Amino acid sequence: MREKSINVHYSFIFTIILVLVTTLQTVYADNPYRYYTWKITYGDIYPLGVKQQGILINGQFPGPQIDCVTNDNLIISVYNYLSEPFLISWNGIQQRRNSWQDGVYGSTCPILPGKNFTYTLQAKDQIGSYFYFPSLAMHKAAGGYGAIRVYSRPRIPVPFAPPAHDFTVLAGDLYKRSHRQLKYILDSGHDLPLPDGLIINGRGWNGYTFTVDQGKTYRFRISNVGIATSINFRIQGHTMKLVEVEGSHTLQTTYTSLDIHLGQSYSVLVTANQPPKDYYVVVSSRFTTRVLTTTAVLHYSNSWTKVSGPPPGGPTTQINWSLYQARSIRWNLTASGPRPNPQGSYHYGLIKPSRTIMLANSAPYINGKQRYAVNSVSYTDPDTPLKLADHFNIGGVFNLGSISDQPYNGNAYIGTPVMAANFRSYVEIIFQNWENTVQSWHIDGYSFFVVGMDGGQWTPSSRAHYNLRDTIARCTIQVYPKSWTAIYMALDNVGMWNIRSENWSRRYLGQQFYLRVYSPANSWRDELPIPKNAILCGKARGHRTRPL
Repeated sequence: MREKSINVHYSFIFTIILVLVTTLQTVYADNPYRYYTWKITYGDIYPLGVKQQGILINGQFPGPQIDCVTNDNLIISVYNYLSEPFLISWNGIQQRRNSWQDGVYGSTCPILPGKNFTYTLQAKDQIGSYFYFPSLAMHKAAGGYGAIRVYSRPRIPVPFAPPAHDFTVLAGDLYKRSHRQLKYILDSGHDLPLPDGLIINGRGWNGYTFTVDQGKTYRFRISNVGIATSINFRIQGHTMKLVEVEGSHTLQTTYTSLDIHLGQSYSVLVTANQPPKDYYVVVSSRFTTRVLTTTAVLHYSNSWTKVSGPPPGGPTTQINWSLYQARSIRWNLTASGPRPNPQGSYHYGLIKPSRTIMLANSAPYINGKQRYAVNSVSYTDPDTPLKLADHFNIGGVFNLGSISDQPYNGNAYIGTPVMAANFRSYVEIIFQNWENTVQSWHIDGYSFFVVGMDGGQWTPSSRAHYNLRDTIARCTIQVYPKSWTAIYMALDNVGMWNIRSENWSRRYLGQQFYLRVYSPANSWRDELPIPKNAILCGKARGHRTRPL
């Protein structure tokens, strides 16, 4: 009798294991796998004319480009040869049901020196232009970033003819100081000075060339990978037709230059329809006391004339110019491809939000040091990633509701703010900026609808001016000085998600928090299980992940 009981027990266990294995195999089934091995090292770089220590991936700065197709699985083994912990995050990749792989400290333990970790990602129901970057400390100031392109599936029509070539433009600011020196300045209670310069694809002035054939059309995917400044992008003598913003096909409006704020990505089509010679590709800073400028070269293959003279100027501190341009970017409603589908309806403007959250940034001094805060709470990392503490029910790491839905008028303080939210709810978020600087906000795990932006204080009457028909969905949005920006977002992705400033000194000094989107079902349908290879640190040491 006892032997029969044991056999039944083992049969039950075997059945459970079989179900688990089958479920895990079907999670990513029928979609291609792409494998990458990355070695993270220090190396010398010279983009601003002086030797600097950069963070390289496989000896490259910027790092290797990821090219994939909607729903592809990406298996990325990262080996850390630095002398300090390291993490990579994936700006714009939504990590559907899988915040475990998000690569920020709130969800993932760092990869220690001499160790490795394998990320398992999926570009689930996405297309578009994105990038990856190092998320710890001030590593992003030293490189370690690269482009991500997610192409549509072959049978899905794209609303423009295939370009002759697809160029990546990773542009942004750079400091001559090392990332450790920048961290020291911030830890000492001071803000960073203006960056020393701008770079394009890891190169300084005229250091990079895009070669084109006369009469052909090319796609340029432009990302602002800097840490401090908005930029303006333009090509001398050429116009740009906007076709995609962070996964949204847009109405194909033509621009002579584009403002691209921290963390944002745009795709444009450029036709080489000018007399054959070389032209400046210009990136300049926006809203800075001193305008920083750098250039690359658009080289016609039949040109014998080099660029000469000053590059064409662009907008500098004009706020209204940038605001009007941002409002002109609309969704192409007739284009095919993945798109956010709130509550089973593509009509985002017909759904009434169940909750309004207002987030106000501020720049308080706390204990005599410069900090930054959201709703008066300045974030500091705990000793254990929030996601692991939540999963293992570890107390003393964070408290739900430790940040208010509305701005708090009391004195700012340091904490570990986590906001609670319910799976499948539909929320309105107002980013209210009372400071004199442009803010850039990013939300991990999501794409949201930018329904409005304007100057002054947001009030309920501001909703009368929302775009409820054809605004774009994106993952990073700007808020102009003394202004507000409103978004609608369907909370359809369970997990622990970072909401942060893309200005890296502000993020490092506290302008971030986490949104815990919770489903009581505790089902793999809603959220994938903890990875078997998850690194356990802090109070999570000694716990187990899972057997399969």
